[in-house]
Amino acid sequence: MKSSKPLLLDGSTGEGGGQLVRLACALAAVTSQPIRIINVRGNRDRGGGLKSQHVSAIEWLAKATEAEVDGLAVGSKTLDFRPTAPPTALMNRNIVIRAEGSAASTLLIFQAVFPYLLFSGNKSGDPIELEIHGSTNPSFSPSYEYLDQVLLPTLQERFAIVVERRLKKRGWTKGSFAQGAIWLKFQPIPSGQTLRLVKPWNDEPRAGDLGKIRRIDVSILVPSAMREPMENAMVQYLNAEFPETEIDFVLNEDSGHDSRMYVLAVAHSESGLRWGQDFLYDRSWKKKQLTTLAKEMAKSVTTRLWKQTVVHTAAVDEYLQDQLVVFQALAEGRTTYWNRATKERDAEAQPDLAEGIDNLRLEQRLRQDKTHEPFGFGSTHARTARWVASELMPMVRWFNNGTTCEGAGISLPLKEA
Repeated sequence: MKSSKPLLLDGSTGEGGGQLVRLACALAAVTSQPIRIINVRGNRDRGGGLKSQHVSAIEWLAKATEAEVDGLAVGSKTLDFRPTAPPTALMNRNIVIRAEGSAASTLLIFQAVFPYLLFSGNKSGDPIELEIHGSTNPSFSPSYEYLDQVLLPTLQERFAIVVERRLKKRGWTKGSFAQGAIWLKFQPIPSGQTLRLVKPWNDEPRAGDLGKIRRIDVSILVPSAMREPMENAMVQYLNAEFPETEIDFVLNEDSGHDSRMYVLAVAHSESGLRWGQDFLYDRSWKKKQLTTLAKEMAKSVTTRLWKQTVVHTAAVDEYLQDQLVVFQALAEGRTTYWNRATKERDAEAQPDLAEGIDNLRLEQRLRQDKTHEPFGFGSTHARTARWVASELMPMVRWFNNGTTCEGAGISLPLKEA
């Protein structure tokens, strides 16, 4: 899989932010593919360039992969990353990554290093323990609660990726900066084996997916005086949009500062699907009543959750879609899940008789996507993630507007000592 010539990526493509950099470096580390990224975070304000969380993650990847790196500094707009050691060469099983600044997201650092660690199985079958220090509830990033309640349960159910996790200390970017820490433990994929989908999603909605939301889990992190108004507001708005649905408050915690206001709602269908919507308050708040703030947050989260499950329907929520791309691309075989884009699939696809009569019904519904630019349904982040994965792993094929992925089936031999 190695190539001596670096793959050139324009960092202003698609979403043009940190996600492109994280995913590119993550896949480069797994596949030992040298890359060069220009115009790093070129679509971001303040001139773009690397941020401290990118530097922290890539520094660790560079050390683990024995990579040659140029441009690895905060503010750098060009990055050369040339890894040499595959994941199976990793000796260390207890890893600690400390971000330089308290604003660096632990969850975004996790996104960058997890694919490499997932393929770092050794001869003894030892697990990996990973501790990341930084922010657990930052702006413009998934929260620890979303990781714990949406992403990791989905990876366990669908790909059999089991990750123990613990919030060691909560860290915020609101109020006084406070660095937090998360701890994770998991079993890497054994060398020579591939990541597989163990429980496929349906390729179209089935009974129990959307007919009735069975339960909504709510997590509240707000100042102490706002906890009761926030809970009451969530009940009011959720009951209005999801009548007769059980509401379970799984967390109601004092955030420790008046500016720290966060809520997450996770809807569960009768068939076991889940969708998350959250809100870290980022507006002017000092002249507003607590009840006003609570209702504003509850209305926003509830409205977006209702739209996700009624209007812009898909088997996974809009934030999870782009986070799943890396696992779809690395896995063996096809992954697909229903979404609004599948409604046009049958009309657009043409039959492919070359695949044989046994696969005729499936192939009649598949049309391969062009991957030279961000593509497919969903957010700009999801479309960009598919493009990055396709650039680094050309053997990955996407079909029907990004609804189906035929993964690379990455399998790595054990590195000889």
